[in-house]
Amino acid sequence: MKSANRTMAVVVGWTLAWAASHAVAQDWPQWRGPNRDAKAASFTVPQTWPKELTQKWKVTVGEGVATPALAGDKLYVFSRQDGNEVIRCLDAARGKELWQDKYESLGASGPAQSFSGPRSSPTVADGKVVTLGVRGMISCLDAATGKKLWRKDEFQAYPRFHPASSPLVFNGLCLAQLGGQDNGALVAYDLATGDQKWKWQGDSPGYASPVLMTVAGAKLIIAETERRVVAVNATDGKLVWETPYTVQGRGYNASTPIVDGDTLIYCGSGRGARAVKLEKAAEGFAAQELWSNAEKSVQFNTPVLKDGLLYGVTAGNEFFCLSAKDGKTVWSAPVAKAGEAPAGASPGGPGGPGGRGGRGGGMGGGGYGSVVDAGSVLLALTPSSELIVFQPGDKSYAELARIKVADSQTHAYPVVSGHRIFIKDKESVTLWAIQ
Repeated sequence: MKSANRTMAVVVGWTLAWAASHAVAQDWPQWRGPNRDAKAASFTVPQTWPKELTQKWKVTVGEGVATPALAGDKLYVFSRQDGNEVIRCLDAARGKELWQDKYESLGASGPAQSFSGPRSSPTVADGKVVTLGVRGMISCLDAATGKKLWRKDEFQAYPRFHPASSPLVFNGLCLAQLGGQDNGALVAYDLATGDQKWKWQGDSPGYASPVLMTVAGAKLIIAETERRVVAVNATDGKLVWETPYTVQGRGYNASTPIVDGDTLIYCGSGRGARAVKLEKAAEGFAAQELWSNAEKSVQFNTPVLKDGLLYGVTAGNEFFCLSAKDGKTVWSAPVAKAGEAPAGASPGGPGGPGGRGGRGGGMGGGGYGSVVDAGSVLLALTPSSELIVFQPGDKSYAELARIKVADSQTHAYPVVSGHRIFIKDKESVTLWAIQ
């Protein structure tokens, strides 16, 4: 009896510790986390990395490469299933479905048809959840109940590889990059009503997600379009700065801009990385170039900034580290181990959302993979479903662990919180725990 009581006490104690860690764990309510900077502040790093993680639950949700959104004890997953686009709310601890909303929709077509589900990640803010589907349908639901508040498909168009930009919510507004080649726009809607507040139509959309930036007290929206990097006033949508930015070859703008105070860093296929300092000018804003690096070009990856260094994955499937001060390459290393397939490769078909598999950049050829700043370590998730743990630093690449986390491809970001990692693979979501 005493043994049974001790066992029960251990189980209860572990359960309480697990629940307590959830209570203080960080939300991941949108694309690349709370600030769109891929920083998981509350991650619990183990003293010794296990060879495998503990699976707590796994739920089939349908196709899609959209990263789930974690808000409190709820996980929001956007996917495609049975001819519908579906937004689900799951109990994050158990994987139990709390509600779902769906609407009939065609999937991706043309060169992107093998990845038919959503690319755009849901955004949770102010008690709402916003999604953007592969055919340009934008929806806003009550995050607690799933009740549809508004849904719009005003543009009846989308870019060649379908929308991949994730909605941005700020100051009661919902911003989305919508439309296609001939009618692209940045549009701000009233989050509560769906009424349009402003619209900027200067270029067709790219595949990167917009970010907020504050310069000289002014709140700006920074976005990559098909041919430019632009800054518009967050209040009225007026263009205040732009620079041409057309990627080389058959690539496209798909890397989210990086904000570091009044410094803006942007990357593109075949163009390397560039940093500029934005300053208030007599009319609008001006940019002073700080550095450029043509050696390391990304395709789909957005580098993460940590302690003055940029870490990312090139279009040629290399990890790299750049100095954020002068842009110089600090080190690089192949993502794949000797004898393995490159991380961007895809057996028997396309390499991911937007195109063909292979080693190079352009048309989806390579450069898939996400990197998360998890405190004392960096976590990288490759399309071959390996979670790679490596040490940040300016000496050389130092790998700590390489753990399999799915049986199918993984193109979404890992959602990292406390000692939990949520992984979206081709058709399922899994909660892994580090114990």
